[in-house]
Amino acid sequence: MTQTAKRVEIEIRPAEEGDIAALARLAGQLGYPSTPEEMRDRFSKIAVAPDHATFVAVAPGEAVIGWIQLSEARSIESEPRADITGLVVDAEFRSGGAGRRLVERGEEWAKLRGLAQIGVRSNVIRERTHVFYERLGYIATKTQRVFRKKI
Repeated sequence: MTQTAKRVEIEIRPAEEGDIAALARLAGQLGYPSTPEEMRDRFSKIAVAPDHATFVAVAPGEAVIGWIQLSEARSIESEPRADITGLVVDAEFRSGGAGRRLVERGEEWAKLRGLAQIGVRSNVIRERTHVFYERLGYIATKTQRVFRKKI
């Protein structure tokens, strides 16, 4: 737990164009440095996709302090589910409830879409994150390697 975490009232709302700079800044804290221009390009494509959602956490008098992105995953081998594709809370506000609230909003989005399951992938080195998800009732179901190729 972050000793200096700020506990504040948090509003959760859909992300909007005016949040781009904050989304980019927080993506950097997650380990994915992004310029506002890169984020604007990505966000503009995702924001119009009906099977994706991005929500932000806003504290009174503060800018966006966190975000969650979700997508609907469909495959022939399993029932449709929601996936948390990204979640980050500003380091200054971690352990203050924003992450939990964002995940709860993501779960609501999934239920409204008729999805009975939600999943998340988390790097093996993010032990604190694993504890966070377990505390929210998530169960680790497998360990895997991720492969990518530039094409």
